[in-house]
Amino acid sequence: MTEPEELHPDDVQHHLREVQDLLARQKVVEGLVHRQDMPRHELVETLVHKQHEAGLRTKLDSLHPADIAYILEALPREERLYVWDLVKAERDGEILLEVSDAVRESLIETMAPEELKAAAESLDADELADLAPDLPPEVIQDVFQSLDTEGREQLRAAMSYPEDSVGALMDFDMVTVREDVSLEVVLRYLRRFDELPDHTDKLFVVDREDHLKGILTLESLLINDPELEVADVMRSETVISFTPEDEADEAAQAFERYDLVSAPVVDGEKRVIGRLTVADVVDYIREESEAEILSHAGLREEEDIFASVWSSVKNRWAWLAINLVTAFIASRVIGAFEGSIEKLVALAALMPIVAGIGGNSGNQTITMIVRAIAMGQVEQSAMNRLLKKELGVALFNGLVWGSLLGVLAWWLYGNVELGMVMTAAMTLNLLLAASAGVLIPMIRIRLGADPALGSSVMITALTDSGGFFIFLGLATIFLL
Repeated sequence: MTEPEELHPDDVQHHLREVQDLLARQKVVEGLVHRQDMPRHELVETLVHKQHEAGLRTKLDSLHPADIAYILEALPREERLYVWDLVKAERDGEILLEVSDAVRESLIETMAPEELKAAAESLDADELADLAPDLPPEVIQDVFQSLDTEGREQLRAAMSYPEDSVGALMDFDMVTVREDVSLEVVLRYLRRFDELPDHTDKLFVVDREDHLKGILTLESLLINDPELEVADVMRSETVISFTPEDEADEAAQAFERYDLVSAPVVDGEKRVIGRLTVADVVDYIREESEAEILSHAGLREEEDIFASVWSSVKNRWAWLAINLVTAFIASRVIGAFEGSIEKLVALAALMPIVAGIGGNSGNQTITMIVRAIAMGQVEQSAMNRLLKKELGVALFNGLVWGSLLGVLAWWLYGNVELGMVMTAAMTLNLLLAASAGVLIPMIRIRLGADPALGSSVMITALTDSGGFFIFLGLATIFLL
């Protein structure tokens, strides 16, 4: 009896290195063969090439689609497309779902319409809805026509909901039972399945019109007397369900709060139309986290690290242009105090400290506020309370760390007044950073914009210009 293969999170890195080694070895060996002058040179070269391809195919066939997706994302474009061609066609759909949007676009560009149609037809309706925005319209139309009536309705429903709603995340693969049958009947019914839908921890109890009556957990099904009816052991109270219009963020919080594995999705008449699973929620949380990280840096979308120069430029130029404007403003603020800096050179050495500490403090505040907004913990009515709290934190930090820097400035330059100006400037800039850290995301929420988008760019610009102005202004007034 063979031992089951153990999987470890680090295995994917091992698989990546193996594929990279195979690709590198193939280039070296085929390069040597190509340079040799021997009989039947082309035949030998072809045999060597096929041997390496067979090795790569064998390796890829043994990997999970998610691992292949990871490997494709980590390879330069030329090697990525070569490896993609070696993947079995029946696995294309699963892998396209797993790769990032940017890499998926590069793979789809190389596929013929027939290949895309075959890949799409291998997916369930909810999975196809995720892939549909990246497919050519004619391919989607062909796939739609090839579906049965139920599949068309499911695909149409899945594509009709907003991207950040429960309807866009739900799947239609679920098990429902009636409340008036015995547990023995349910067990016999389940044995007819080749396999249960992924993440099935409960069965949904419905009536003849598919109205949700309760849930039957697998635990209750297994430990109770098979002669009992479903109605006797099902849970009909405190059943957590969602509607397709519910926000995905709220559903994710419910899954975390109540440790859910799956939950029914019902329409306005309480009919079960799908289910939401922890896998869908985890994927959504990961995508939202990645989008938030990119938004903080002012990037509009996920970028393929091996994309062309022009593609990367288009994704980055907008906020770089804004950065250029804010940097120019900061330089003009410094320029306005050139005379003061000429008279007291110490100002040039100390002013980056004021601006840098202010930027760090502002980013801390804005990160906490954006996270609280994402978790649903902050409403517009709480803005004044949050502002007071963050101003209190900034005042304390400003006085403590500002005093420390003031003492250091006094010790370095032998000027008590300069130390006092340093303390005051640090405190005022931290108060400015705290105010901006609260107001920027809250105002963007009120305007219907993403609170995270470019937040670090804006807070850094404000604390740089504000810090320079405050420090140099106070120095000009009190020292010169």
